[in-house]
Amino acid sequence: MQYQYDVVIVGSGIAGLSFAVKAAEAGQRVAILTKKDRAESNTNYAQGGISAVTSDSDDFELHVQDTLTAGDGLCQEAVVRTIVEEGPERIRELIDLGVAFTQLDDGRVSLHREGGHSKRRILHVKDLTGRAIETALLHAVDTHERIELKEHLHAIDLITNRKLAMNGFDVTVDRLRVMGLYAYNVQTQAVETYSAPVVMLCTGGVGQVYLYSTNPSIATGDGLAMAYRAGAEIRNMECIQFHPTALFTNTEERVLISEAVRGEGATLRNANGEAFMTNYDARGDLAPRDIVARAIDSEMKRSGARHVWLDITQHDADYLQERFPFIDETCRRFGINMADDWIPVVPAMHYLCGGVKTDCNGATDIDGLYACGEVACTGLHGANRLASNSLLEAVVMAHRASQAVESYLKTIKPNGAQLPSWTDGDLQQGDERVVLSHNWDELKRTMWDYVGIVRSSKRLERARTRISTLQREIHDYYWNFKVEPSLLELRNMVEVAALVIEGAMQRRESRGLHYNIDFPRKLPTAVDTITRRKSI
Repeated sequence: MQYQYDVVIVGSGIAGLSFAVKAAEAGQRVAILTKKDRAESNTNYAQGGISAVTSDSDDFELHVQDTLTAGDGLCQEAVVRTIVEEGPERIRELIDLGVAFTQLDDGRVSLHREGGHSKRRILHVKDLTGRAIETALLHAVDTHERIELKEHLHAIDLITNRKLAMNGFDVTVDRLRVMGLYAYNVQTQAVETYSAPVVMLCTGGVGQVYLYSTNPSIATGDGLAMAYRAGAEIRNMECIQFHPTALFTNTEERVLISEAVRGEGATLRNANGEAFMTNYDARGDLAPRDIVARAIDSEMKRSGARHVWLDITQHDADYLQERFPFIDETCRRFGINMADDWIPVVPAMHYLCGGVKTDCNGATDIDGLYACGEVACTGLHGANRLASNSLLEAVVMAHRASQAVESYLKTIKPNGAQLPSWTDGDLQQGDERVVLSHNWDELKRTMWDYVGIVRSSKRLERARTRISTLQREIHDYYWNFKVEPSLLELRNMVEVAALVIEGAMQRRESRGLHYNIDFPRKLPTAVDTITRRKSI
């Protein structure tokens, strides 16, 4: 089955949905492919909010400097300024779509402060901001006649002119250009072909590469792996943000405890009950995430404790239930009353600050291929993302990318050519599912043990050896059996893991989220790590 669109979007989070609405309004026929239900995305789990300068006591320069400070030298200042300055207008558009940001009793918008921010500038919808934005955008998508949202479709690989030329098709290969993609339909168990001059990757993060993560199960790095295999440039993959405060449980489940809890006065305490953050940074509990995560890791290793504590008992139960309804409900589910009990917390993998390199309009170095949201490396986050800048980046970049795509489509000739259909040949159904399960577990544990908050050259070398073996095994399995969701995700995850390790081994210093005990100092000049597939 082959479908033709002007634009195909992979992913249905805030970036993909925002871009879809803008592209459709410009007259383009748009398809959104999502591998799960339409509302299942990292956006839906974003608690804290969206940062933007909206109060008289704040200004763009303060937000820019806070972002640059958190990014530890790797931010691109021009990109930071563009996104910060265009943020307020995108916030107004969200409000027009129906996002009802929480207000104070006097009618003003309620603004929170989070780690690394010098002012209160986080707009929120209680502690379920992402879900509120997702709901509003899904309504806009569902009511637009030029948008089709297709669920339970796993994107497999991009189709480029170079790939077609290598397989004997008569196409021009003066520049690498995307022409569409293949996607596996879970319901029909068949691979479908999507032809489009523009593909937008909005596939979110890579949290499932690690054993403990705040990300949902869909965060397997699919778009990033696809872009790498197609030949796109990848940057700063070693910059993995571990959120300092995920709820500790006796299972692998790690529920995010928003940074806004510390913004409202919560104190981190060690196993002895001592507040410790001022021992690590003058900003105390509101230091940037990289500093807080390493401090918690240090305290846990020093005492042998499995977690530290988050204490917000200075507030009463009514206040906490009103301010943090989701977190309060989650804690109660585990027998914790936030007003009376300290909350056990540990760091967990949370956000990828590197990704597919794009310009300030979302364009990659493959013509027609765009990326937006967590999958992209725009230069905003640098070596460490400032809290709540991710949703801001998504809406600003989606808007800019929609304008860039409108211009791009005017410069190219319509492509009416039929793309080759997917061929399984005589491949068999996989009969060694236990192999995939074991490889999945080994991958996640290897990354957690050797490529975590604190790294060493020896640990990275061990990780590279193990991941290289897994790559070979999964590669052989992929080419000898028919595709299915768990195989596709594992193939992408092992690709992403290798890219993280490669970036970490390139960076022979400690900067931002990357800390290597063999190279504890920063080099005088901050330089991006760059990875590109050696052969396509």
